[in-house]
Amino acid sequence: MADSHVTTHYGLAHHFDNMEQQKEAGSLGMWTFLITEIMFFGGMFLAYILYRGKYGNDFAIASSHLNWRLGGVNTIVLIVSSLTMAMAVYFSQKGNKKWLLICLVLTMMFGATFLVVKAFEYHEKYVTHHIPLRDFWSWTEPNGEALPGDSGHVQMFYWLYFAMTGVHALHMVVGLGIMAVIFWMAMRNRFTPEYHSPVEISGLYWHFVDIVWIFLFPLLYLLGAHLTH
Repeated sequence: MADSHVTTHYGLAHHFDNMEQQKEAGSLGMWTFLITEIMFFGGMFLAYILYRGKYGNDFAIASSHLNWRLGGVNTIVLIVSSLTMAMAVYFSQKGNKKWLLICLVLTMMFGATFLVVKAFEYHEKYVTHHIPLRDFWSWTEPNGEALPGDSGHVQMFYWLYFAMTGVHALHMVVGLGIMAVIFWMAMRNRFTPEYHSPVEISGLYWHFVDIVWIFLFPLLYLLGAHLTH
């Protein structure tokens, strides 16, 4: 007797009845994962809100020492990367390999650009000793004069800044790895108009990471952008 689950479409795993069922299962898995990510980032956002409510003035002073222009550039970079990712999904649905590859490369380039800009920001904080590590942290001018604000409260802001942006950057690195795999699969003609769900599911992850940054930018960079020093 013939097996009723014989694969009749390219890309259909043997344990699914049809392509639609397989796509729904993949999307459900990714959304479940993203919910756990929301809970993870939500804990850090909650800590930020609580401490900001308690040390609002010192948080604004600490924020004023972040480079909001570089943060703004990175915001634009990620918004454009979301656009190229959406275009990659579109061209995978249409079976246009050439433009799928181009959009994936652009998405990875924008992601890498974000990380390079972030590295410059971290280096600036390293030079000024604004990384909250024991025996390294210093809230002073280069000439040794104390900066405004309570050093302990400002240090708390930078703990949250490095934790939130560091974890976000780690997610960007993971996203670049996923995009590299998707690019490799596309190069080998693994996707068709009927089978492109890996591109769509990967796109969900990429958009989520971009959205997290949309919240981080105003909370961390724009909080004290109106202050001068």
